[in-house]
Amino acid sequence: MPTTPPHPKFSAMEAPSTSSIEPKTPRIQPPLNLHTPHNPSPSRTIYSDRFIPSRSSSNFALFNITNNPSSSSSDDSTSAYNSLLKAALFGPEFGGTFSPLSPEKSYLYGKFGGRSSNNSVLQSTPTNCNIFKYKTETRKSLHSLTPFGFDYQLPGVSHSPVNTRRKVPRSPYKVLDAPALQDDFYLNLVDWSSNNVLAVGLSHCVYLWHASSSKVVKLCDLGIDDTVCSVGWAQRGTHLAVGTGNGNLQLWDATRCKRVRTMEGHRLRVGALAWSSSMLSSGSRDKSILQHDIRAQDNYVSKLSGHKSEVCGLKWSYDNRELASGGNDNRLFVWNQHSTQPVLKYCEHTAAVKAIAWSPHLHGLLASGGGTADRCIHFWNTTTNSHLNCMDTGSQVACLCFFQLSFKIKVL
Repeated sequence: MPTTPPHPKFSAMEAPSTSSIEPKTPRIQPPLNLHTPHNPSPSRTIYSDRFIPSRSSSNFALFNITNNPSSSSSDDSTSAYNSLLKAALFGPEFGGTFSPLSPEKSYLYGKFGGRSSNNSVLQSTPTNCNIFKYKTETRKSLHSLTPFGFDYQLPGVSHSPVNTRRKVPRSPYKVLDAPALQDDFYLNLVDWSSNNVLAVGLSHCVYLWHASSSKVVKLCDLGIDDTVCSVGWAQRGTHLAVGTGNGNLQLWDATRCKRVRTMEGHRLRVGALAWSSSMLSSGSRDKSILQHDIRAQDNYVSKLSGHKSEVCGLKWSYDNRELASGGNDNRLFVWNQHSTQPVLKYCEHTAAVKAIAWSPHLHGLLASGGGTADRCIHFWNTTTNSHLNCMDTGSQVACLCFFQLSFKIKVL
């Protein structure tokens, strides 16, 4: 009887052995013998988990300051870059080419584990070769603060001289026609906003000049019965305050060319204005200073009295804590936020004090300029109530402005 061949699916299967069905016993790993010597693989560097320096993995090429000559142009550029970088990081004494037996190289090899020919650490220590040395110099020039500000010349690197003096141009870059501009020292008819818009009061009108586009816009016209005596921009640069000859104070929205409100209180012309957030201060020929809160319905919230003549200069400090006022009585007063009488009085000027400026860099530093009979700029420290310095300009001082630790003077 013929034998049926096995099915190909089961032809490769074998009968299970008795050993394969026996239960497997889990293998127990022998305990680690701590005394057994461990032989690491020579092809792999073993690093520990602590801050222990490994000399085998240290990159001594970082401190090898020998410049090996190369034949290719790419190696030459790399060598020049490495020389420049070493000089910038470690000083000019490490930027040049060193001989193999120079004391500097010997010191670095001895410092970082290098050995000499007799397997002894090289102990020759040169002068001024400590990379992380303590420097006592505290005052340096601007050129010395640059990464490559050393007094030497590297190959292929040119150093241009640094000019520390700032050149101020003596001729204006733009001239604007201002017909009917009143020739009165005590008025403040020009003010520049934070949005780069110049406001100018001409007779009974106010014009806006946009510096970005040179566009001129007529903001308002007070009529033939009134004149513009002062203009002052709010800090945001959207609203302009206008002091009139009738003693009124008008607030205008410059974006819509619309008058917001009119505030009364002065009996004579308003020639000085100063903003402090939502507070507006106005000085008048009636010898008084009024504080206007534009959020309140009242015309003014407080009145400051102290000057014996017209108030022609007003300026709030940058922290809005102190108000400086100058008058035609040759007096400079300083007020705080809540005082109705001056807290500081300065009487060194011999003419009207119109030019006033607070320093944005140093708290309490105040500058003031006098008129024709005075011609001087005085510097004051309102924190210590002391007079710092005096400069004779040779002419009356009409305006002062601090700018980057310096100030501009406009004399007439």
